[in-house]
Amino acid sequence: MSDSNLWNIDPIQFVGTEKLEQGLGFRYYDADRVVAGKTMKDWMRFGVAYWHTFDQRLVDPFGEGTATRPFDSYTDPIDLALAKVDYAFEFYQKLGVEYFCFHDRDLAPEGDTLRETNKILDRVIDRIEERQKETGIKLLWNTSSLFTNRRFVSGAGTSPFAEVYAYAGAQLKHSLEIAKRLGAENYVFWGGREGYENLWNTDLKREQDHIARLFHMCVDYAKEIGLDAQFLIEPKPKEPTSHQYDFDAATTIAFLQTYDLDKHFKLNLEGNHANLAGHTYQHEIRVAREAGMLGSLDANQGDKLIGWDIDEFPSDIYETTAVMWEILAAGGIGPHGGLNFDAKPRRTSFTAEDLFRAHVVGMDTYAAGLLVAAKLHEDGYIENLVADRYSSFDSGIGKTVEDGTATLASLEEHALDIPQADLVAATKSDHLECVKATLNNYIFDTLGRA
Repeated sequence: MSDSNLWNIDPIQFVGTEKLEQGLGFRYYDADRVVAGKTMKDWMRFGVAYWHTFDQRLVDPFGEGTATRPFDSYTDPIDLALAKVDYAFEFYQKLGVEYFCFHDRDLAPEGDTLRETNKILDRVIDRIEERQKETGIKLLWNTSSLFTNRRFVSGAGTSPFAEVYAYAGAQLKHSLEIAKRLGAENYVFWGGREGYENLWNTDLKREQDHIARLFHMCVDYAKEIGLDAQFLIEPKPKEPTSHQYDFDAATTIAFLQTYDLDKHFKLNLEGNHANLAGHTYQHEIRVAREAGMLGSLDANQGDKLIGWDIDEFPSDIYETTAVMWEILAAGGIGPHGGLNFDAKPRRTSFTAEDLFRAHVVGMDTYAAGLLVAAKLHEDGYIENLVADRYSSFDSGIGKTVEDGTATLASLEEHALDIPQADLVAATKSDHLECVKATLNNYIFDTLGRA
């Protein structure tokens, strides 16, 4: 497998920062370089998304696909599915990533019945298992596509149609068996159509009750078959539905707590989804991290001028610095999580080589963010900033609030005779412009020394 050259591309190497133009080489990502006590590859655990990388034809609502791929000569759907596995594993090796992710329907065409579909899918899983043993490439996570087929027009776990709900459960069962077989470190549930278009014909509580029951069935079956993968839910606020039940991190955590699922699930968060919810990526990660619910991350970004999910490869160093700062603060992603590139090249970047180039950009941008975030943590700049801002709660009346001894009466006794001028004097300027400029300075200085 390692000697093949299906892509006609040489393995991607670390080349350093001498040249400014980004090519087919890493400027910042040096897999074995130790940063803040771990290697770069261990901090980020990069994964390749099967669906975007090998299935996406770069279509958009206004035009047909532009992608050209080296496996385009295959005409039989099953032959193509089997060939893609070989192309995929060579891609992982040449890019130097150790993980991949997939939906079940990314891998193989469907048959007329689920029994037939499972039989076709298992042929492809056989090939994947062989390639895993040959290469050591691991499955970061897999999932079920419970949204593409027209049967899921009104959802899967929230479908108002019991036959569709049953089919979704059966599909999940086989998908969990595949996770067990391939050694998945996580299993993701993305509710692509688990929401509503119109409240007038929707029983909101009943739908959420139903999908919670489906999740509990999955927990029970995982225990039955000995699958110890971390279960993850991936929030998204809308698109394709008007409103999805896993709107954002906070909403999803509340759902999990409501249905006694929080001890079984964590979150898989995506940058573009955060933007669609009106949040920054850092916000979503912070919410999950501080709740102890950070599971894994999908590495992409959105265009702030386009109000839909475009799954662009990450190139925003400010955002990747913020993401990696949160990851370092958490001590890592997971412990089973990684950075999966749920991203596709732009429609005008249509060559096979562009698939490699786009991943190189994403990996380099995250590696650069790691370097900056590590320097920020080393200096304690953010930690000191936050500690100083809340320092009035470390002693006096503030400390009684934090240690739980304060009452409304004690707060009143303290506050009744404080002059207004003293209250104003007790506040401090945040110097926000200087904080933002300092973050810029860390980026420029750290990468200038890389």
